[in-house]
Formats: sequence, C-alpha cells, structure tokens
Amino acid sequence: MSDSPHPFQRLTPALIMDAVESQGFRCDCRTLALNSYENRVYQVGIEDGQPLIAKFYRPGRWSDEQIVEEHRFSFDLAEHELSVVAPWANAAGGSLFHHDGFRFALYPRQGGHAPEFDNLDNLLILGRMLGRIHRIGAVQPFISRPALDSRSFGHASVQLIRERFIPEEYRASYTAVTDQLLTAVDTLVAEAGPIRSIRTHGDCHGGNILWRDDAPHFVDFDDARMAPAVQDLWMMLSGDRQRRIAQLEVLIEGYNEFFEFNPLELRLVEALRALRMLHYSAWLASRWEDPIFPATFPWFNTVRYWGEHILDLREQLAALDEPPLELG
Repeated sequence: MSDSPHPFQRLTPALIMDAVESQGFRCDCRTLALNSYENRVYQVGIEDGQPLIAKFYRPGRWSDEQIVEEHRFSFDLAEHELSVVAPWANAAGGSLFHHDGFRFALYPRQGGHAPEFDNLDNLLILGRMLGRIHRIGAVQPFISRPALDSRSFGHASVQLIRERFIPEEYRASYTAVTDQLLTAVDTLVAEAGPIRSIRTHGDCHGGNILWRDDAPHFVDFDDARMAPAVQDLWMMLSGDRQRRIAQLEVLIEGYNEFFEFNPLELRLVEALRALRMLHYSAWLASRWEDPIFPATFPWFNTVRYWGEHILDLREQLAALDEPPLELG
C-alpha cells in the first residue's frame, strides 16, 4: 500500500462546508459521513433549511462530461415526474461543482428504506417505475459514459486480478475458471444476438432504491451506463427458480405497461451476474489503496476469500449452462 495520503483524506469538515458554502448556502457546522465507498458522501446541515447531501466524486474515475451526462439523465427523469433524486442545480443550470481540487454535487435529503423484493405488490410497482425510466432512457444514448460489456467488466477485471492480486497457490485455479467463464459469457452474448442497449440506472440493488409512502425513489445514478434493459431488473430476483419466475412475471407485467420488454434479454441474466461477480472483485482490488477499503472489507485479498471466490465462480459457470428464465 502506498505511503502517500489518499486524496479523500483531505476531506475535512471545514473543506466540506467550504465547498457547500461556495454555492451560496450557509452551513450550521453539522456534517455526517454517510455510507459510501466509491465516492464520499456527507449530510451537511444548512441554516434555515433542510440538510443537503454533498457527494464528492472519486478523482480520476469519471470525466466531467460523464458526470454531467449522469446528472442530465436524472433531470430528464425528474422532468417526467419520475421519483428519482436528482442533483441540485444553480441558477445557471450547473450541477457539477469544483472546490479545492474536488468535484462535487449537492442533493436534497431523501428518507426511506430498502424495498422488499420478495413482495410481489412491490415488484409490480417497481416494474412500472423501471418501465417509465427505460422509456425515457431509450430516447437517446449516452455519448460519454461507457457501456456495460464483457471487455470492461469481465476481461479487464480478470486481467487486473491475475496481475496483481491472486495468491500464487490459487493462480492456476483462478486462471482456469475465469478462462472458462469468460468464454461462456462471450458465447452466450453472441448467441443472444443483437440486444438493444439503452441508458440504465446500472446498479439497481436495494441500497439504491428508497421505499417511502408506498413508492420507490431511485437514488445514486453513479453507475449509469448503456446496457440491456434487463440489467436493471435481474438483481430484484431471488430464491429458487420457481420463485424467481413468479417475481419476474409480476415485474415484467408492470414494466410492459410503459415500455416493452424483450424476452430475449433473459438469456443474458446469468452472464450479467457473472460479469458483476468478476467486476466486484476487481473493484475492491483497484480501490485497495484507499484506506477505507482495507478497514471496511478486511476479508478481501485473504487466502480464504480467493478460495471461496473461485468456488463461487465455478458455481456461476454451471449456472450459465442452465436454461434461462422464461415468462409464462
């Protein structure tokens, strides 16, 4: 690990409040760090107003153009009265700000709790919401933000692990299973044929959806990418095959009320899951110089972790051979 301080270590309460006040707000000296690893996110108290959420972007990850594209997508959705938490914009329409070497955005505070994905009534509502989001997401593509593909999420991830992280005693096993997994993913994607990619949220796990007043509120579009629509759907499915099919049918019932789902995309679900598994390990590896990662994920990069990870990848390789989920 490098001895030089990580850039985020400069984010003192004083710097955070100075950044917020540079946009015309007056802080009340209360700052609270929120759970966030890729970026740094703080709740900041505002005099005579509701607290704001200040998000400081990880240096070097996204370009300004890519961040602004994410913001514009959120604005598009909010303008169509969709419940997404879009960033605050100043009088000139700016939403990405710079202060003392950092880029940041401000958001209204949104309360809520994670949705119950095993509740079919909730899934119907979530399906309708995602159908509306994707209807707008399909209008135009991202120009600057990348696509979710096997090259960036799979091959590049595996290369990073092989070169810098895999313990020698697991190198042969990891190489063998990832070679097979990547070949299977690439074959499956090729056999699925041309699948349309649209602007997606990209990371629809429970932590990025706040449930409040019987409705979902989508937050954190930081991973928004061009991807097949099913990328925003498959993480909401859980349980055995019969249960997942029941969940899927309700989810797609709501979705199709606003945007037509292509059933051929169901062939990609396990491939997308495999890519997420590979990318997650590479994400942890690529962030290991950030002190918050070893402190928060102490189990990563241990011999035990890599042994279990290889077993998980073998199980996922077997899952790729199973028939895809089908709608009734």
